[in-house]
Amino acid sequence: MKILCALAIPGLAACVGTVTHRPGQVSGEVAASNDSVVEATSLLGAPLLRPAPVGETRAGMEKRLAAAGRAYARTPLDADSIIWLGRRTAYLGRFNEAIAVYTRGIATHPEDPRMYRHRGHRYITIRKLDSAISDLQRAAALSFGKPDQVEPDGLPNARNIPTSTLKSNIRYHLGLAHYLRGDFDMAARLYAEDVAESANADMLVASSHWLYMSLRRLGRSREAAAVLERIAKEMPVIENGTYHRLLLMYKRELEPADLLAAGEGSTSLDNVTAAYGVGNWHLYSGRPAEAERIFREIVTRRAQWASFGYLAAEAELARTR
Repeated sequence: MKILCALAIPGLAACVGTVTHRPGQVSGEVAASNDSVVEATSLLGAPLLRPAPVGETRAGMEKRLAAAGRAYARTPLDADSIIWLGRRTAYLGRFNEAIAVYTRGIATHPEDPRMYRHRGHRYITIRKLDSAISDLQRAAALSFGKPDQVEPDGLPNARNIPTSTLKSNIRYHLGLAHYLRGDFDMAARLYAEDVAESANADMLVASSHWLYMSLRRLGRSREAAAVLERIAKEMPVIENGTYHRLLLMYKRELEPADLLAAGEGSTSLDNVTAAYGVGNWHLYSGRPAEAERIFREIVTRRAQWASFGYLAAEAELARTR
């Protein structure tokens, strides 16, 4: 039969269908992928199929996943082996399998906040927001009072310089989960803390963007304007250029059309990210019809359903029902 999973971990049912596996089989070595697998149900009730990277991008991801699988096979109880297997699995769109990896990790390392941080992120991806909030709150509690640590990138940026930390990612994703739930007050509190703790330009612009949007949705325009005071055209941003440009748009240093034109015809993550920011700007500026038009356009780009901009547009449309 066709195997509908790419990971088999003893004791975890990560596959669709009944398949017999040898103990210790790992993804990247033995199982086939299937890009017609339903990974989640959208907030609008639609099935969401596993994303399908193509060409050299996919080949590179599969190669790195195979290496992570071999490392896991050698040291299945090692926390780093578990985390990297989960991350590499998720990059190929196998989100539920990644969650199963982290679930095993939590059973083995129940006091490691990284397991909850990564599983919480992927619960957001598959639209299980309550589970995401629970995991990310647990991650925050476990990391409280401990030194922060740089979080290595799974997909390095152009300069191969990691720009985030464990604690910043916990706050960032927890804030996002609350934002998607429509709890803009809690999202603003978390992003305000993230802005205050930002150690570089990329962290600053990413958190400032969500903080600004949260405050505007709360009608706290004066506080939102203060967020923009630290944003300038010349900033050493490496990978969060779209958030930077959106903040410049909020400062009226760029026009909305500049952001949308930059991604016209593109299916990149940046396109959806920019489109949601522009749509949300229309929404809190009193143009709900234009906002809804953009949100509906975003959710037609089904290949990007795992992106935060897509998820946020989906949440907006779900709230209008």
